[in-house]
Amino acid sequence: MKTTVQAALTAAIQKLVMSETARIDAEIILGYCLSKELSYLYTWPEAILSDEQLRCFNAYIERRWLGEPVAYITGYRDFWNQRLIVSENVLIPRPETELLVERSLKRLGPVEVLSVADLGTGTGAIAIAIASERPLCNITATDVSHANLSLACKNANVYNLENIHFILSNWLTSLKDKTFHVIISNPPYIVKNDIHLTTGDVRYEPEEALVSDENGLSDIRIIIRDSKRALKNGGWLLIEHGYDQSRDVQDIFKQYGYTGIGSYKDLNGWPRITEGQIYY
Repeated sequence: MKTTVQAALTAAIQKLVMSETARIDAEIILGYCLSKELSYLYTWPEAILSDEQLRCFNAYIERRWLGEPVAYITGYRDFWNQRLIVSENVLIPRPETELLVERSLKRLGPVEVLSVADLGTGTGAIAIAIASERPLCNITATDVSHANLSLACKNANVYNLENIHFILSNWLTSLKDKTFHVIISNPPYIVKNDIHLTTGDVRYEPEEALVSDENGLSDIRIIIRDSKRALKNGGWLLIEHGYDQSRDVQDIFKQYGYTGIGSYKDLNGWPRITEGQIYY
């Protein structure tokens, strides 16, 4: 008996029923197996899957059922207006990080030629989103990993972005002669041995992209401290952090003399982005 698109999706959703994202996970995986956009699945629910397509779909649904992130199964993740290649060596871009892009764009005028640093770029998601929205800005994207920089560069090349420069650096250590109007970072901020590290997609993601010492604040503190030197007068630093860390992060900003400090909530109502401005 032949299997239709709708029948395959229904069976997969039932298998993934314990996941809050069962439907979209199944749709993304099936679209990937068929090399079709999601609109095809909605338009042609009675289309028949070949035996090879069905085997592919069932095998990938099994991997998802075991907990593997969809992005690692398909090899890509959509973020902002781009489709980014991902690998198991990098953090998967999250929807909540788009708030970091939104806040950054508010600090970057549409016709101004400004310098921007994206620290710990990973897939290049933040840098690529900003480069596409602010083509006059000059963006420096850093990462401590050669492999991550290579992946980020590949993603940028897909969109022919020439206003991003990728540099191997542990945060700002290799940028001692540079200053920026805006510095952005989504650093590791999860506490070691946090229970969340044993559940969901993060079980498969690299720990070094997730975990930080000092109750998750070590890397955030370093970035806030060193950005004070690297920001131009009146420059802004924007950092993503854990849902329960906004007060601690604000205190660190204050400790190093930043002003205009504010935290902003994601779509779930959690304060996830804190920013501050430096004056000399």
